[in-house]
Amino acid sequence: LCRELAELETENEQMLVQMNQLQEKEKSFQELLEKYDFTEWEITEWSQEQAVFSFLYDSIELTVVFGPPIDGDVFGEDPSRKIVSLNFESLLDEEKAPPSSCLVQRLIFQFIESQGPWQEKCPTLHYLPQVLRDVSLVVSQCKTLGEEIEFLERWGGRFNLLKTDVNDTEVKLLFSASAAFAKFELTLSLSASYPSASLPFTVRKQIGNIGEEEVSAVLSSVPSGYHYLQRIVSLIHQNLLQAPS
Repeated sequence: LCRELAELETENEQMLVQMNQLQEKEKSFQELLEKYDFTEWEITEWSQEQAVFSFLYDSIELTVVFGPPIDGDVFGEDPSRKIVSLNFESLLDEEKAPPSSCLVQRLIFQFIESQGPWQEKCPTLHYLPQVLRDVSLVVSQCKTLGEEIEFLERWGGRFNLLKTDVNDTEVKLLFSASAAFAKFELTLSLSASYPSASLPFTVRKQIGNIGEEEVSAVLSSVPSGYHYLQRIVSLIHQNLLQAPS
């Protein structure tokens, strides 16, 4: 009997340990969800005929046209209700918008156009939440990229960054440092997959001995992920442009 009680007590302790581990996992997952909240859309219209969603400070609009309502579906929200079409439209005034905003818009639409016919991905209302999540994730990542570029345009001097220039989907970074006797231009090619993949790049040497080989060595040590572009600039400044100790 004593042995059975001891075994039971041991089992209870093991269960308590497992429960504590599960609670810790649940807590960490919840914190992760709160940190990466990708709800980047707002409903601007929902009627019997269509729904309209806006993204990125009302600069992108998604119009979803519904099929006929299903009998008994008073509010037209039955998950099996057909979707006739999904159409994304840019409302950004590119002539007035800053280059970083134009870049963000191009990358988001690069993703949208790469997905093929959206109606095939979303034939019924059941699939609409997943579409909104997928687009929100890309919008969130590209929006962060735009904020990074604006940060570098404003504070680049702290990193020996003389100029930040956006051209289509490329970002050109002109570095100059008298301490390292170097001046060179780094061009990074961006895509909608930012920041999850390494960036194709070219280097144009202007003054000194810092060229593609030296910059490549630094870039290879920068893991992709959140604030990828800022971390690239920071590490180039730290590893290549400081005065020799």
